[in-house]
Amino acid sequence: MKPSLQFRLSQHLALTPQLQQSIRLLQLSTLELHQEIEQMLEQNPFLEPDDDGGGLDLAAATEYERQRNDNSAGESEAAFKESPEASEAESGGLDSAELGTTERDDWENGTERDDFDGIRETPSRQNDDDDFDPLERNSVAVSLQDHLREQLRGTRLSEADMAVVEMLIESLNEDGYLADSLEDIAASLLPEDADEESREEVLSRLRCGLSWLQNLEPVGVGAANLSECLVLQLKTMTPCPEREVAIQICQHHLELLARRDVKKLMAVTGADEELLKYAQGLIVTLEPKPGRQFSPAESNIIVPDVIVQKSGRSWKVVLNQDVMPKLRINDLYAQALRQSRAPRGASASEGHAAMSSRLQEARWFVKNIQQRFDTILRVSQAIVDRQKNFFTHGEIAMKPLVLREIADELGLHESTISRVTTAKYMSTPFGTFELKYFFGSSLNTETGGNASSTAVRALIKQLVSAEDPKKPLSDSQLSQMLEEQGIQVARRTVAKYREALKIAPANLRKAL
Repeated sequence: MKPSLQFRLSQHLALTPQLQQSIRLLQLSTLELHQEIEQMLEQNPFLEPDDDGGGLDLAAATEYERQRNDNSAGESEAAFKESPEASEAESGGLDSAELGTTERDDWENGTERDDFDGIRETPSRQNDDDDFDPLERNSVAVSLQDHLREQLRGTRLSEADMAVVEMLIESLNEDGYLADSLEDIAASLLPEDADEESREEVLSRLRCGLSWLQNLEPVGVGAANLSECLVLQLKTMTPCPEREVAIQICQHHLELLARRDVKKLMAVTGADEELLKYAQGLIVTLEPKPGRQFSPAESNIIVPDVIVQKSGRSWKVVLNQDVMPKLRINDLYAQALRQSRAPRGASASEGHAAMSSRLQEARWFVKNIQQRFDTILRVSQAIVDRQKNFFTHGEIAMKPLVLREIADELGLHESTISRVTTAKYMSTPFGTFELKYFFGSSLNTETGGNASSTAVRALIKQLVSAEDPKKPLSDSQLSQMLEEQGIQVARRTVAKYREALKIAPANLRKAL
């Protein structure tokens, strides 16, 4: 067999550490970015916070490289000298060619899907909320258990009964319900070989303690289930016919009430339609989770990365200065390293090279953070330019938009746009939205144009809010009404959008 020689040409991209850091910082949320900055401040002595509020100091970051001593040792020179790939990446910034080579899965999580189901929205605060303290949302004066124990101190219970009630208090879950049955609690207190008389005695004490517990505030605490919780609250109200009907419904017919089955409710309760309506009104006023007010509120505070402002007839995007990190290169350390020559000796030279590398790392970090915010600002402005009707008329005027359109306009890769629009938020006159909110698939119209799925959802929400409560609109009727407005939407698509808006089906929206 005759030997042959083959040549194969392949292309391989090696991402420099600087470029890898740029990509990683770009996809971080504001909270994650500040955590990264805190970690970097602890690890790198050349990086320090700018307490004067001067922002990112790029001049100091590049000063060392411009004034490097040519007489330094070769090892020191190589420690901080950039590779050709890194220099190219730095000079060109985060362009499409660079970021486009990193095929990451997160691109697939936020691009051309039919809908962005993970859209998060936070309503804008009113002007009178200037004194709002975010920490207050997570601060709870007392827990449910402490609140109940405080009430116990005012009773004249014996030590034994007090111990039983306190044990039941500890058995409550965060909603105020008794997590375990009295039988299970009694079994945990007695040995396995306990006789029936002992069991009954313990159960009697537990029932007595539960009675004391259920007389405490908030009303409904200590209930075993929703039905008992609602009945406990109803029994504290002034006796009236509608209260008796409400108690009957809560005890035996909650499922019928959930289905809005008026005819069966009238049949099983013997009440007419008007009395049934009043009974439902009483039930609506009840608290299904008595311990809710004592539970720590979940932190849902979103700080916008950019702010949209009115500028004449157009809209302008500015960076939120409150989230901009204030960093600078420690000038004292940088000057000392710049003026010193590499010391003689292998160990000393390695130490000098390590310090030079740290300075280079700090310089990269500052520049990459600046690059991150510049990219966010560019992408946000492009989104606002495309969706300017939204800022004037609201979500009903949203246009179809995909990541590729913004990527082509800015000369970036789609994966870059995906990273920028993930966990980044924009403050608008209508509230604070994730950047992904402004992207949506298109639906055909009779005129041959396209309508945004976001605008269609807004129309569905508008139609449902204006419907007759006694005759709610079905998904088919909603689809027909949208078609009358020139938007072709299938019934199953309407159902999908309705569920995304957390709107119940027509049979559950029907008023009694």
